[in-house]
Amino acid sequence: MFRLGWVTVVLIGIGAVQAPHVHALAQDCPPPARVGYLDFWDTTDFCKHTVPLEEIISGGPPPDGIPPIDQPQFERIESAANWLQPQSPVVAFAQNADARAYPLGILTRHEIVNDEVAGIPVAVTFCPLCNAAMVFDRRVGDAVYRFGVSGNLRHSDLIMWDDVTKSWWQQFTGEGIVGVHAGDQLESYPALVVSFSEFAKQYPDGQVLSPERAGQGTNPYVGYDSDPEPFLFVGSLDTRLFATQRVLGILLGGEAVAYPFPVPLGADGAPLHDYPYPTLADERVINDTVGGFEVVAFWQPGAASALDGRVIDDSRDVGMAALYDRMLDGRTLTFSLDASGQITDDQTRSTWNIFGTAVAGELQGSQLQQRLAFPHFWFAWAAFRPDTRIWGQ
Repeated sequence: MFRLGWVTVVLIGIGAVQAPHVHALAQDCPPPARVGYLDFWDTTDFCKHTVPLEEIISGGPPPDGIPPIDQPQFERIESAANWLQPQSPVVAFAQNADARAYPLGILTRHEIVNDEVAGIPVAVTFCPLCNAAMVFDRRVGDAVYRFGVSGNLRHSDLIMWDDVTKSWWQQFTGEGIVGVHAGDQLESYPALVVSFSEFAKQYPDGQVLSPERAGQGTNPYVGYDSDPEPFLFVGSLDTRLFATQRVLGILLGGEAVAYPFPVPLGADGAPLHDYPYPTLADERVINDTVGGFEVVAFWQPGAASALDGRVIDDSRDVGMAALYDRMLDGRTLTFSLDASGQITDDQTRSTWNIFGTAVAGELQGSQLQQRLAFPHFWFAWAAFRPDTRIWGQ
């Protein structure tokens, strides 16, 4: 089991639609038995919840013991290049002409950034225990919420809380699971986890989140992404893949699919799990149909793991992946790698990058529609999407 840097750390993360099934407890509606700091949750409505309360446990820290960033400061790429390396992993999020990078070296220690991008109030979130990076709209009805880290977990995933109703929100899904907003759903936005160099190439005028203090390029979860036992996970592990093997997970048209990253390696350099099937790194480009939609998954090397070595920039290369619609201007494209290893479409031989942008050829300047697909640890994806199909099996 890995060691955390300064405290047992916990993780978490879409405006809102009422959902149907809300369980009501009898009489006094007690809180979950395995959570603490109950004085803080005095206004949380525990009579309303969409998940069994016994699945929720304390991760250790008090509410906002892992402090969100509420007044984020940004700097230009030229300045950020003084402390980020080309391989530094960042969450890339863009709306209109406003593109921002949120380094995982910062997010591992804060987990939530309450920000406003192109006039949209958003929460950029990262759950280190699940390797889940998600971006949510902070508007719920007519209100704009500030989200915090509750200190509680479900399926080892961060549970967020809002500062108005003190409802609890599942970061992995964006669903309100306890309180007034139980059953409501936050709106989610597509984002990518890519290297700093790829972000800078795509968005030369982009902004980068500035660190609030020193030491935010180090990893408090050393060795976690090769650990067979996820921290504070309650339940049975799906053994079809290694627990902390990354997958690009997509839920589309009612179908869940996981595209595996390579199996983590042990100290001896050998894979930690016997996996005889192809992975994203083997294929680089995967044309697929999910839920009736024609999609393509892209993968490329060049991004360091935020959850491997002590120094993130010295950690192993886990690559980056994204998923897009193959339909463009009324026709379905098919993608492959050319002889030089570039992603091209078979119809026009245009060249595409990890952001789904055509960078050369007949379709130069065209943009594929990005789908809500994110790199997660397998154990978490399988816990929330147990009926998932694994591509390649």
